[in-house]
Amino acid sequence: LPHDCVGYRPRLRDHLKALADWSVAPGVFTQDATIVCVVMSFRESRRKTPTVVCLKEGERLFGDSAMGSVKNPKSVYRHLQSLLGKKYNNRQVDLYRKSFPEHQIQEDPVRGTIYFKNSEEMQYTPEELFGMVLNYSRGLAQDFAEQPIKDAVITVPAFFNQAERRAVLHAAHMAGLKVLQLINDNTAVALNYGVFRRKDIDGTAKNVLFYDMGSGSTTATIVTYQTVKTKESGTQPQLQIRGVGFDRGLGGFEMDLRLRNHLAKLFNEQKKSRKDVRENHRAMAKLLKEAQRLKTVLSANVDFMAQVEGLMDDIDFKAKVTRSEFEELCADLFERVPRPVQDALTAAEMKLEEIEQVILVGGSTRVPKVQEVLLKAVGKEELGKNINADEAAAMGAVYQAAALSKAFKVKPFLVRDAAVFPIQVEFTREMEEEEGVKTLKHNKRILFQRMAPYPQRKVITFNRYNDDFAFEINYGDLSFLSQEDLSVFGSLNLTTVKLSGVGSSFQKHTDAESKGIKAHFNMDESGVLLLDRVTMICCLSELGNTISTLFGGGSSEPAPNVTEPVQVTTSLEKNTANSEAEKEAEKKARPQKKSKISEDITVELLINDILDPTADDLTSSKKKLQDLTDRDLAKQEREKTLNSLEAFIFETQDKLYQEDYQRVVTEEEQEQISAKLKEVSEWMDEDGYAATTKQLREKLSQLKTLCKDMFFRVEERRKWPDRLAALESLLNTSSFFLKSARLIPENDQIFTDVELNMLEKVINETMIWKNETIAEQEKRSPKERPVLLSKDIESKLALLDREVNYLLNKAKFAKPKAKAKNSTSTDKSSKTNSTAEEKAIPPIEESTETKSGGTLLADSDSQSQPTEESTTTGQPTTRVGEH
Repeated sequence: LPHDCVGYRPRLRDHLKALADWSVAPGVFTQDATIVCVVMSFRESRRKTPTVVCLKEGERLFGDSAMGSVKNPKSVYRHLQSLLGKKYNNRQVDLYRKSFPEHQIQEDPVRGTIYFKNSEEMQYTPEELFGMVLNYSRGLAQDFAEQPIKDAVITVPAFFNQAERRAVLHAAHMAGLKVLQLINDNTAVALNYGVFRRKDIDGTAKNVLFYDMGSGSTTATIVTYQTVKTKESGTQPQLQIRGVGFDRGLGGFEMDLRLRNHLAKLFNEQKKSRKDVRENHRAMAKLLKEAQRLKTVLSANVDFMAQVEGLMDDIDFKAKVTRSEFEELCADLFERVPRPVQDALTAAEMKLEEIEQVILVGGSTRVPKVQEVLLKAVGKEELGKNINADEAAAMGAVYQAAALSKAFKVKPFLVRDAAVFPIQVEFTREMEEEEGVKTLKHNKRILFQRMAPYPQRKVITFNRYNDDFAFEINYGDLSFLSQEDLSVFGSLNLTTVKLSGVGSSFQKHTDAESKGIKAHFNMDESGVLLLDRVTMICCLSELGNTISTLFGGGSSEPAPNVTEPVQVTTSLEKNTANSEAEKEAEKKARPQKKSKISEDITVELLINDILDPTADDLTSSKKKLQDLTDRDLAKQEREKTLNSLEAFIFETQDKLYQEDYQRVVTEEEQEQISAKLKEVSEWMDEDGYAATTKQLREKLSQLKTLCKDMFFRVEERRKWPDRLAALESLLNTSSFFLKSARLIPENDQIFTDVELNMLEKVINETMIWKNETIAEQEKRSPKERPVLLSKDIESKLALLDREVNYLLNKAKFAKPKAKAKNSTSTDKSSKTNSTAEEKAIPPIEESTETKSGGTLLADSDSQSQPTEESTTTGQPTTRVGEH
């Protein structure tokens, strides 16, 4: 998580890479040294859901709930990813307007982008709507992780250009998310595939092709897996994106639209209504929902009966559709299936024979005809289906989020992503020909080639400028794109960079050698191109100092205030003169040092593709989304309180007739509670559903206060049997333990009399309290407040358990008392000592009793010494005799 992070595909689950900070992600948890990645279920208990948001008056719906709002299709917004980073005149906007004519799409007069106008109060940009989806995803992740989530890794299609990537970042900012990285969804899939096959990756390159057909687009990616050596972590597995091919318009959604139009045609042919169903937006929304279900069913069946109740004017629709009809409707789409594979091979400069395996990704690859055409195109025996087609991108992004987060430690897996579109720098320079005529020459320099790895930094040097100038940052050669892709690509010009202060910088350093103007570019981990800085570089030449300079010495010439002594001999003077001559020659021969001067140049950026929202616009959008979130939370809280109040009324009314409650409640109490419940119930029927959350809470609090004593008496009586049985059991166990402890012999006793007496005191006091309290309780009526309370029983249990555990722990860690050694050991010690003394003193004959181990003679000097030694060892014979 834990903390959120997003696969930018037409499925909401791809937007759940949480990070759980988390990273989470939603769904990154650590236990010991293991990272567990989890793709959580949505509130509908499904693991994936459409990226759809429905905006009603005072209500927002997401996913399947939003898809079900077919009564007002104007308020349902879907496939927003196709509109991010697009201008109003883009062909993609025209296609969207044609697919969803119910929406009113307007042009932003400042940025040239679009926004949806549902009413004067409800106007939202695609970035704001997408930000709502991200915020909803973050909310799901927070509920799952039970902690706040602020960081995210978001997956985006590999073919997203710079404007589209910036739009995703703006949407995340509006949602209050910090984006750790935008990771391409094909890269996330490849990472997920490689992480679980780490052991199979070695020094031999293995090429795998991932074919991903989602709802809105298709991407083919060639990935090379291989182990490489790094300075930081040694030999580690690496994936490198070698080639990418894509088709922006080929996906399951286009198949849904064709099935929808086919169903509309069948309904019109039935002539059940004089109206054209295609002019009814609500009816077309119902047909689209049925078309999506129909496509899924036809993937496993040869035919299916499509049916919609009350399609239009209370007329039901029913028609049979076969798989062959579906394949005929989408014949031209299936012909486009192999093209992304060929484009990927071309970009990677590889042949199909070099591909070891083709892996299917994305829900639309489940269509049988897609698999049939693709299998024929790649010429393999079978297509790989060994990864989760729906969750692979999400799982890969979760792993990347864990790797980027400081809260997790994962095994390194190197990722080398690639830029799909080349980027170049263009500038114009004056050229003077032989006749003195000046002409302008247009220059191009490749900044990032097609499939260039990133993140990467580049520096371009402009050598022949000594005054202010400008240059362009544009896309390079895009001839590999089809005309359809070019029509929706957007502007080919990215940014105009104007540099000022160049001339004044050179004038400051006229005596220096110019090294040109250096522009520092950076394509970061998200694939977004940044101009870090522009600097003027020049060098000043100076004589190199001697080694003594490094240690604080100055010039080799003598200091002006130092005079040489007069008493110097001639030979010394000669040597000194020779030394000075050698130093002078060495100084002339030594190369000159150059000091580098760097000065920043003022940069003005003019964005040519899509203008970024201003800071005020971003703040306003963020506030708009936060207000909607607060409104939703307030509505959820009111509904929760209303449900709690209703449930309390119904449950309490039922409890008043249960035997346990009738036993403890008086007739007066019962009448009072019944009357109050009836009063609140009637209030809810009349005014309750329009009441505020505060009013509902007050009513609920009044009822709970009134019923508090009744509930308390019932709850106490229900707790008595278990609590008293536990207390009785502990008393018996403690008493037995006390008796056993007192039977321990005095020499082995580890408990003091004070400790045992304390335990006996607690046992006796607890028994007396139990007997007296139970006797007092039996005298009282069940309708009175009980004197035998469960909390008091628990307190007695805790006190008695503490005393017993104290003694048990003392016995567990007590060390046994040292026992005196027996006579045999004493004799052995005596013999050892006597043996040691025999080595130092000449041997003396011993008596028969001594050799046999008997008692030593008291009047023998030679035998009295061992006796004294045995005494000094601390082993008196009296202790031996006692045992």
